[in-house]
Amino acid sequence: MSDINHLVEELSKLTVLEAADLVKKLEEKWGVTAAAPVAVAAAGGVAPGAPAAEVKTTFDVILASVTAEKKIAVIKAVREIKAGLGLAEAKALVEGAPKPVLEGANKADSDAAKKKLEEAGGKVEVK
Repeated sequence: MSDINHLVEELSKLTVLEAADLVKKLEEKWGVTAAAPVAVAAAGGVAPGAPAAEVKTTFDVILASVTAEKKIAVIKAVREIKAGLGLAEAKALVEGAPKPVLEGANKADSDAAKKKLEEAGGKVEVK
C-alpha cells in the first residue's frame, strides 16, 4: 500500500504536459484508450459506435382538440397562423381535430403557433 501512496505522490508532481505524455505511453503499452469513457460521458451515455441522436429542426403543430365554447377563438387563431386560409377551411380544420395546423415549421414558428392556439383555448401537440 505504501508503494501506491508513493506512486500517487510522484504522479502528483507531474506537469499537465508530462501527465498527458504518460497517458499516451500507457495507452500504447497496454493497448487501451482513455478517451472512450470520456466520449460516453460527453454523449450523454450513448454507447460508443451508436448513431448520435439527430437534432430536430422541423416540427408539426397539431391541433388535438377544442372545447365548444372556445371554437370561434381557435378558428381565428388558425386563420392568423395559416395566412390565406378561408373561414370555411379554418372551421373545417378546427372541427376535424386532431389535425395538423403547421407542418415542417421551424422551432420559433411552431412555438409561436402553439402559444397562440393554446391562448385561444385549443389543446396542441408539437411533433
